[in-house]
Amino acid sequence: MVLLLVWPLPAVAGSLGKGEPAGTPGEWYLGTTPDYVDPYKSPIVFVHGLNSSASTWWEGNDMYDTAYANGYETAFIDLYPTRNMWDNGQLLAEKIEEIYNHFGEKLVVVSHSKGGIDTQAALVHYGADPYVHRVITLSSPHHGSELADLAYSSWAGWLAGILGSKSDATYSMQTGYMDQFRTQTDSRQNVYRIPFYTFGGTAWGSFGSSLYWGGLYLSSYGPNDGAVTVQSSRLSYATEVSVGDWNHSEIRQGSSTFDLFESLLYENAIASKSASSIEKNTSQTNAFYKGGSYRLKTTETFAVEEGVSEITIDWISTRKEVSLVLKDPDGRMYSYFSVDEEPDFSPFAGAYHHSITIPNPKFGQWTIEASAEKEKYLLGVFYKSHLNQDLDISVSDQREVTIYAEGQTVEEDGIKATISLEYYQDENSAPEQLKLVINEGNSSVELPYLGSGVYNLTTDITGQSSQGKEFNRTVIQSVYIDQTGDIVK
Repeated sequence: MVLLLVWPLPAVAGSLGKGEPAGTPGEWYLGTTPDYVDPYKSPIVFVHGLNSSASTWWEGNDMYDTAYANGYETAFIDLYPTRNMWDNGQLLAEKIEEIYNHFGEKLVVVSHSKGGIDTQAALVHYGADPYVHRVITLSSPHHGSELADLAYSSWAGWLAGILGSKSDATYSMQTGYMDQFRTQTDSRQNVYRIPFYTFGGTAWGSFGSSLYWGGLYLSSYGPNDGAVTVQSSRLSYATEVSVGDWNHSEIRQGSSTFDLFESLLYENAIASKSASSIEKNTSQTNAFYKGGSYRLKTTETFAVEEGVSEITIDWISTRKEVSLVLKDPDGRMYSYFSVDEEPDFSPFAGAYHHSITIPNPKFGQWTIEASAEKEKYLLGVFYKSHLNQDLDISVSDQREVTIYAEGQTVEEDGIKATISLEYYQDENSAPEQLKLVINEGNSSVELPYLGSGVYNLTTDITGQSSQGKEFNRTVIQSVYIDQTGDIVK
């Protein structure tokens, strides 16, 4: 039997659920009924995202208080925090029908992050559309998250695994998997029955803030909120309500966005059709990655080419306490690193970022030495350099991976690359791993067909600048290859 918790009617709406255990999948919670319920205002169902629970809407968040103060009936659902959109979509569809029966009228669903994907699965694939007026998504990764690609990459996959972040949910948020989900979903007739309204964010904080690293990583793909890019928050058939100066946490706050979507909460709200412009995120090659584990001490090296205006080093670790010393080519040492913990809704939740930014770095070979009793780590080096715009990589529909060197900063014939491929038939299968090499003088290689599924590609590039200085870059991406052997886009 489903447990429906109706909390006592407190004087302050914010007392809903305080001190109660959160995160029992399938339970849903009723907010306090306002003194006067406007018959033209739809009940709101709030849906949480990855690694979260229903309490995200009232603990450290004024969204519930704001909805109550404005006279809305509310309900909050607990889904599986680490399962994919298929499991959560099926569960959510059942609960949406229950909530509809309780209120006796159609609902408006407000979803944060992955909750928007779960909601669309519930409506399109599991038949919940008769019970819903419209859906509002707050920074939902409708086209996946490049951070999920990173979590399943050859350099970082083991770290995500140690942290417990390699879940069905994270797997399904890979951009390649979401390409397949979009194909499965957007081709259905009922995808247009319920109007969607989207929000995106562009803030990820200053150096050292909890979302800074995610924002820095995603910045090569475009504006983002520290977890999801603006491009991924859009749907071609949805109305984009606003893209604002919010980070991924702020965008779900009532004080941030409620006033902007309140007009959509009325039963007779106009369901306008305003298509968003959707283009596939393309990245600049602005980073280098290396990862591993060690006992007592280890050293990593990386190259900095001439003309780099700034580098940021991010040592991602399972440990908060680790001794790090960065050395430039002249032997100058840097040892002050800021330390911040990754937020809960990240694929790397529980990891610690040890970061430092160096302006106008010396070109040549740099080293970083780490000391700890035992540590698992991922080194990320982010470059501000003109070379970033002159180096590109693409995967064609016929599975050909090509590296492009254009412009004046790269010596095209000197590029070498190693592609670490991890093929997953599904989220429960062990990956099949192999390496492909692009030698000097060549620019492409064909991916082998190993079966339908997600192919996660980590491409480590070494080359020379036009001035003869070595550079290093890493590009991480995922693609979905169908049963015919073609890339799904």
